Amino acid sequence: MNELEFNIRLYLTGTMKSWTDRIDSSDQLIPQRFIFKAMTEVFDSLSDDDLELIRLRYMERMTLSEVASRYLLNEHTIRNHTNPTIKQVKKIIKQGNELSIKQKSP
Repeated sequence: MNELEFNIRLYLTGTMKSWTDRIDSSDQLIPQRFIFKAMTEVFDSLSDDDLELIRLRYMERMTLSEVASRYLLNEHTIRNHTNPTIKQVKKIIKQGNELSIKQKSP
């Protein structure tokens, strides 16, 4: 499981929120809280249909072809609905990692 899939699964299962709360209960912007808040903004902005497509891809581990078959759509349509979100999540993870490095630097 790669870092992207791991973070999406953590978020969609609610585990990311509980871990973030346990790590730090203050409102200080720690990398984990940054990632959680940014992912919340992204996922809250999705339609129910787009969220379901992400869930099928990353929670159920369905291929693009399987998701497309389930909804009688072509793979290109599924990509068009999921790729912008995936790109945003990748950017969020990268920014969170950079924040973590900055906080560890003296």
